[in-house]
Amino acid sequence: MPKEIITTDDLMNFKLELFEELKKLLREHSTGIHKRYLKSSEVRKLLDISWGTLQNIRINGNLPYTKIGGTVFYDWEDVQRVMEKYKIDNID
Repeated sequence: MPKEIITTDDLMNFKLELFEELKKLLREHSTGIHKRYLKSSEVRKLLDISWGTLQNIRINGNLPYTKIGGTVFYDWEDVQRVMEKYKIDNID
């Protein structure tokens, strides 16, 4: 198996790229500021649910939405409200 030599410059470039990616992620998640409207794919990712589950939540009237063209949007505050409404508190 051929060996690949990694130089100090290679490691420095990797480090810089990694730091830039980490800074980008931290900026996106630490600001506390969220987009006002989320697309279906973003809500699915946020809640870790399937397309079908999101569709059922929408059809049952539990999560209001706006449809523009073929794109469905959800208000961030509505998503938070639904999460609070169905929150289960196991503290006895």
